[in-house]
Amino acid sequence: MNTAMHIKNSTAIAIGGFDGMHGGHQQLFNALGENGTIVVIETGYANLTPKQERAHFTRYPLVYIELDDIRHFDANEFVKYLKEKFPKLAKIVIGYDFHFGKNRKYSFYDLKSLFEGEVVVIDEVTYEGDSIHSHKIRAKLKIGDIKGANAFLGHNYTIRGKHIHGQGIGKSELYATINIQAQGYLIPKEGVYATLTRIDDEEHYHPSVSFIGHRVTTDGSFAIESHVLDGEVQCSEKASISFVDFIRNNQKFETLALLKEAIKKDIAVASKELKFLQL
Repeated sequence: MNTAMHIKNSTAIAIGGFDGMHGGHQQLFNALGENGTIVVIETGYANLTPKQERAHFTRYPLVYIELDDIRHFDANEFVKYLKEKFPKLAKIVIGYDFHFGKNRKYSFYDLKSLFEGEVVVIDEVTYEGDSIHSHKIRAKLKIGDIKGANAFLGHNYTIRGKHIHGQGIGKSELYATINIQAQGYLIPKEGVYATLTRIDDEEHYHPSVSFIGHRVTTDGSFAIESHVLDGEVQCSEKASISFVDFIRNNQKFETLALLKEAIKKDIAVASKELKFLQL
């Protein structure tokens, strides 16, 4: 069944913003059943999983609805809209904190009273006693708490981008790197990370050490670059960087020799961190 036909025949939908496709969101998806569709309300602020990336984290088809197209609806208009879009709709899955309509006036209570089918409300999802929310993941990424962010996400935070040329001094004077330009993502705190890097459309990830930030030791330009640890690879179009752990802050070195020595230490730390991962 093609995607358009599947959506037309969907009997269940999960509704939300779904930026991050994190552990809490996955609980909603798990309640969909076989004929489910994910309805993403686009606010324009998604930067953990930009629109084109969400499909990587679910087996269900996704439908995108612009918030501006529905924010003026009252509860009756919203339910009517959903029933017209999904004529076989029998179940709506939402989170406990879902609100909709003008000034976010309506909640699951209104859906339950107006929709004749089943309304499933997923309770708060927590990790080690802390509720999982996209804004908390963003906050963790901004301070370099990669392990904390990944725990909330349920997967490694990953950015994807177009391969671009770097300074040209990495291979000749430091360590060869793959440079990317990633647009639409929240970029983690400047610094050095233990990462997994996927080249072009390869199926596997390479252990790597990655740098994000301004090249304060050289030309001051901003860079996202990754050095692959298991041998030099060629990148033609694109690459993905999956963050595993934070190693150190971005810092300025007086010479390239000192920078190279620091990178050597970074590689040792990353190698140890990534040694037991299943790649």
